[in-house]
Amino acid sequence: MSKLFGKILVVDDDEDVLHALRLLLKKHSRLVHTEKNPQQIPTLLKNEDYDLVLLDMNFTQDVTSGREGFYWLDQVLALDPSAVVVMITAYGGVETAVRAIKEGATDFVLKPWQNERLLATLSSAMRLRQTRVEATQLRSRQRQLSADLDHRYQNFVGGAAPSMQRIFETIDKVGRTDANVLILGENGTGKELVARALHRASNRAGDVFVTVDMGAIPETLFESELFGHVKGAFTDAREDRAGRFEVATGGTLFLDEIGNLTLPLQAKLLTAIQRREVFRVGSNKAKPIDVRLVCATNMPIYEMVKEKSFRQDLLYRINTVEIRLPPLRERVEDIPLLIDHFLDNYARKYQKMIKGVQPAALKKLSAYHWPGNVRELEHMIERALIMTETSILQPEDFFFAGHFDVDAPQDGLVFDNYNLEEVEKMVIRKALDKRDGNISKAAEELGLTRASLYRRLEKYGL
Repeated sequence: MSKLFGKILVVDDDEDVLHALRLLLKKHSRLVHTEKNPQQIPTLLKNEDYDLVLLDMNFTQDVTSGREGFYWLDQVLALDPSAVVVMITAYGGVETAVRAIKEGATDFVLKPWQNERLLATLSSAMRLRQTRVEATQLRSRQRQLSADLDHRYQNFVGGAAPSMQRIFETIDKVGRTDANVLILGENGTGKELVARALHRASNRAGDVFVTVDMGAIPETLFESELFGHVKGAFTDAREDRAGRFEVATGGTLFLDEIGNLTLPLQAKLLTAIQRREVFRVGSNKAKPIDVRLVCATNMPIYEMVKEKSFRQDLLYRINTVEIRLPPLRERVEDIPLLIDHFLDNYARKYQKMIKGVQPAALKKLSAYHWPGNVRELEHMIERALIMTETSILQPEDFFFAGHFDVDAPQDGLVFDNYNLEEVEKMVIRKALDKRDGNISKAAEELGLTRASLYRRLEKYGL
């Protein structure tokens, strides 16, 4: 063994014991601190983070009863609830050992000890300490992530539109329950943000929020991903693995794009929800689950039920409460709020001084139909902020297809991808061709000033 035990504090009123333990443990520890006077324990623990504490049960005031040892055990655990304490005494018995464990000690060692057995005991205690530290770090990280990502309605900007006010009210009411929720809405409307808001409003807010994109899971891996598997269940199953249901137990499980599931997978999901238990692939042992289920889809799920491509009984299970998110074109009152929010975020990210959006540009943005909803608006704002040469965004900073229908073959605009810079370059070239190279007429066609068009021509080398 070599440096297995980190930092150890040994407290015993016997100098010979302290000397023997110091000699034995210094070969296996980064630090061994020995102390004869237990009154120094509070000061020592405040000044140093010890991985292990070896604590004598009996000091000079009370040689055999162990009362002092129990008192100092309580003090250690009060100062550091995750402390790993191994009690050590020459006057041991089963009752004393049991009481020590019940009161928080990790283990119990009798004097005189056998070196190998003592080292084995400390090794086991050190593993427990590492587990506790890791658990504390994970809880702390989860709280911090929740604070950073999950504060009330973060990035869920709106409220000017009555439809959004009603959604916020529903979240406040439903969030406090464990009711299953189905969120319906087009792509980019913020379905995951609603799911996170429901989680934050619930009694499960201190536990995990697990997201699963159901459309991204191959059918062959569905059971393994959702329910887990045991070692050897299939070729690549090299170890036991918990599925998303088990991982989310105690918290919220968000199943996004649930409308993409095939009927056989819907049946398996329904069984798990009804029984509140899962079976890992390769095992016949049931694993109980306790999750708050939130599902979402952009698909016409009620039409799918009529067409028998989505199970009605599963729909009943997942939509105790239903929340429909309006598309951005139906909540135009929120567009100025969203613009301000995204401008603030991206101005900080790209370190640009942008004061706002020119009224004509705001009018242009409010009149657009936003097929990509809030996500498209965010991308539009980010791109405009990067490309602009002014401190106030102008109408020409926002590129739309304009008079060109990107899907219309008569205009010759067929895109292999929708990268905005490539689209812009193609549309500028088409406008120039249409106006026989006349810059003024092409700029008018595009809704740009001549200067703005010249800048873009130079940028794209046209």
